[in-house]
Amino acid sequence: MVVRRTWMQYDVVCSGKVVVRFFVGLHKNEVVNEELWNEGRTYGDIQLMPLVDYYSLILWKTIAICIYGTNVLSAKYIMKTDDYAFVRVDEILLSLRQVNISHGLLYGRVNSDSQPHRDPYSKWYITSEEWPEESYSPWAHGLEYIVSQDIAKEIYRKHKRGELKVFKLEDVAMGIWINEMKKEGFDVTYQNDGRILVEGCEDGYVVAHYQEPRQMMCLWDKFQKTK
Repeated sequence: MVVRRTWMQYDVVCSGKVVVRFFVGLHKNEVVNEELWNEGRTYGDIQLMPLVDYYSLILWKTIAICIYGTNVLSAKYIMKTDDYAFVRVDEILLSLRQVNISHGLLYGRVNSDSQPHRDPYSKWYITSEEWPEESYSPWAHGLEYIVSQDIAKEIYRKHKRGELKVFKLEDVAMGIWINEMKKEGFDVTYQNDGRILVEGCEDGYVVAHYQEPRQMMCLWDKFQKTK
């Protein structure tokens, strides 16, 4: 609700130029699912996924976002973000206009030299069987990233053919898929933006992650008063 009351109130969202959807998995509790269904019917902005909502299954949401963004909407760009992120939609659109790349684009907080977590107690633990290499392909942190339509379409096409490598870290998986496209001849551009904040908020941000509802309301109020 706080997302609906804050950054979903940008004029470009209200006008339909930018479309926001919540991709939500099912709950083990039937009552919660019924509430979700009713909320989706009321607001028309929830895409219910036919899976139980676990962190390790976010990959399938990512694929669904690509399918929805290309097959249902035919959007020029597809952005994935978390529901506890505050998004400066105006700044994102301005950045995309300045970058001026509509093909082969991965825009976000790009990491080009990260290594798999080998600690079995880590949330992001990856075994050497899952990823034998010492480092990952370039990828953008899952708190917010954008791909151009052609990349999302190619992901949909490969998914239908069963050609996507299934990898439990969805943002890293996106980087792996794009790297494979690059090897196949895709002209890929990695656009890094340090104004996407991993946590907290500071002047000049385009996305502030890990925001509580009251903080989102505060940021929106600040934007209304000062732009």
